[in-house]
Amino acid sequence: MKYLKIVGLLAVLIFFTSCEKEYMKYTKEPEYITNPQPEFKSFFEAYDRALSLWGIDYDELYIPTSYGTAHVIVSGPRNGEPLILLHGMNASSTMWYPNAKALADDYRIFAIDLIIEPGKSFKTVEFDELQDITAWYEEIFKALKLESYHLVGASRGGWIAVNLALHNQEKIKSMVLLSPAQTFIWIRPSMNLLKNIVNLLSSPQKQVSRSLETLSSNPGNIEKKYLEQYYIAAKKDSINTFMMDMMPFSNKEMQTLRMPVLVLIGDDDMINNEKSIRLAKEEIPRGEGYIIPNAGHFLSIDQAETVNKRIVKFLKGVDDTK
Repeated sequence: MKYLKIVGLLAVLIFFTSCEKEYMKYTKEPEYITNPQPEFKSFFEAYDRALSLWGIDYDELYIPTSYGTAHVIVSGPRNGEPLILLHGMNASSTMWYPNAKALADDYRIFAIDLIIEPGKSFKTVEFDELQDITAWYEEIFKALKLESYHLVGASRGGWIAVNLALHNQEKIKSMVLLSPAQTFIWIRPSMNLLKNIVNLLSSPQKQVSRSLETLSSNPGNIEKKYLEQYYIAAKKDSINTFMMDMMPFSNKEMQTLRMPVLVLIGDDDMINNEKSIRLAKEEIPRGEGYIIPNAGHFLSIDQAETVNKRIVKFLKGVDDTK
């Protein structure tokens, strides 16, 4: 019996060591990071300062794809269930700084920088249609050898998560959508939206500051290091990239989702309202949704502790039923 235990432990050790070596080939920093062009240098420096807020150990992977290099931040136990994080528009993976530690306690998190937005991913080929983005993510999942995974998407990342699931949901164990943009309903006219339009007449710095006031219930709580990166990213405007192609999904499409889906929005969310929650419950077979008090569109930052607990409870509930 003792011999069998030793053999078993060795097998586990070899397995995890091989997994570690498997990703080692992706840890070398590419030339565009080690010797950045002047236009990217200040952003990469700000990105690294923001990443110092992560609060836990992490590895940075640079995965070659047919569209360019994908940057992935990896944290958490190697034997943890994979949890993929898709950030909001122009926010990059560093936006998960209030959530990474709580999520990585039990899960192996993979935060991916969307290659068509400011981040450490680097495109070498132009994306002609949304389907190209889906294909790009699939290349990353294949490189990471993820057989199954949970998927968390914020804002635009939430829309992308649903789009990924509709193309291939076999490997997706569950989805968490944090105020997904253009997913259940169109972005409705509101005072906050009007303020964002008026902001276009202001200086770039004031535009971002005033925009944050409409997206967050308490922008003063956002870490300065992250804000510095966000300001630089906002100057590299990618707001119109495929935005016109991002239309709310039909009820028929939502009804095809077979995995458990959790939808969270803030009570002061300019992107979603109660209708989003109602549709999540009524149209997604295993859907549930909640409104987080005292939170805006950036609910993962505004009410990080509450959101973290909701997500972890949901994920463990899914895993416990397997």
